[in-house]
Parts: sequence; structure tokens; C-alpha cells
Amino acid sequence: MPLHRQTEMKVTVSLYYETLCPYCANFIVNSLVKVFEKGLISIVDLRLIPWGNGWIQSDGSLSCQHGPDECLLNAIEACAINVYPDVNRHFRFVYCIERLTLEGRHNEWGSCFGEAKMGSSPVDCYNKGNGYMLERKFAGETARLNPPRRFVPWVVVDGQALQEDFQNFVSYICRAYRGSQIPEACTSLPSTIDSFEENSENSVCYAGELNNSTSFRH
Repeated sequence: MPLHRQTEMKVTVSLYYETLCPYCANFIVNSLVKVFEKGLISIVDLRLIPWGNGWIQSDGSLSCQHGPDECLLNAIEACAINVYPDVNRHFRFVYCIERLTLEGRHNEWGSCFGEAKMGSSPVDCYNKGNGYMLERKFAGETARLNPPRRFVPWVVVDGQALQEDFQNFVSYICRAYRGSQIPEACTSLPSTIDSFEENSENSVCYAGELNNSTSFRH
């Protein structure tokens, strides 16, 4: 099959998230990483949109649910995604930062350039103001979601918002795939899929909540 045909058949998976939401970090580090296992990435066009529950002030400045550090890291990750469009490259960087977030060490994010074998171009992108422009773009895309995002992580598979069932994203990918090159990740799926809806309130950051640990719903 020609390469362009294979690309057309890929399933688009979009993750709307924010860098310091612990539930986004947990999803990226412990769940979304499955996209790179058992050949699944061969049928996936993975898009990462680091904006989440942020908002734009009347003066054009950006505010983030978990404070200035989150605004900085959202923009740095946006720059990394832009400068290194190969998902295999920028995901390693994003994964590294989100792992540090889970460990309470997000201030050590600079070490992720070495771990992901990246140069400092994302920092140059940020310092030139391009991170701000990318975040404005991501804010607009997030605002146009239909149905609207109610929380993050917010996962969309080929236009379908998974909402509370986001942890079952692999099964949605496999069902949406229309090609013939079925990866092992799809052939090895269990015959029954557990629903995550009942526990979703314990694993998301809701829009409109304050930027401290007491703002999360438990």
C-alpha cells in the first residue's frame, strides 16, 4: 500500500491536557504511553494539545489552573511539539516532564532535554514569544471542541470525544481503524471492556477550579 494511503487511514487521537494536572500527568505516563506499544503507533496520528483549563485575560495574558509554572511548561511543551514534529521525539520530552510532575519535581524539567536527546530549541522558541502564540492557537482549538471540554485529560478519537471513558482509548482506536495492517495492540484486546465512568471524578482536573491541591474533586 502506498505511504500516503497508510497515512490517510491513521486514526487521529488528540489529547487536550495541562502540564501540572496530576491526572493528566498520570494518564500520559501510565496510559497514553501504550500508543507506543505493540505496534499501535503505526495506525495512530497522535496530537498533544497542552492548554487544558487555562484562560486568556482581558489584557491578552495567559492564566493557568495550576499557576505560572503550568503556563511556562504548557508553552515549553507546545514549543517542543512545534520544533520537533516527529511524535516519537516530542513525546519523550513531554513524558519526561509529566513523570517529574508526578514525582513532585517539575522544576527539574530542564533535565528532560538531555533525556529526550533534544537541543534547547524549545527554550529559544519560548523566549522569542512563539510559545505564547502557540498557546493562543491551542486555546482557540480547545474552545471550539464540540462537545465542550469539561475536564482534562480530554481525549478525542477521530472526532469522537471519549469523555469519562478516556481510559479505554485503545479500544476506540482499534474500532475506528479502517486499514488492513492491524497491530498486535488491537488483536490482543480483551473481549470485554471495563467502564471507567464511575471513577472518572477521581482522575480528572475540572475546568473552573482553583490552582491549588484542594481544588481537585475527590
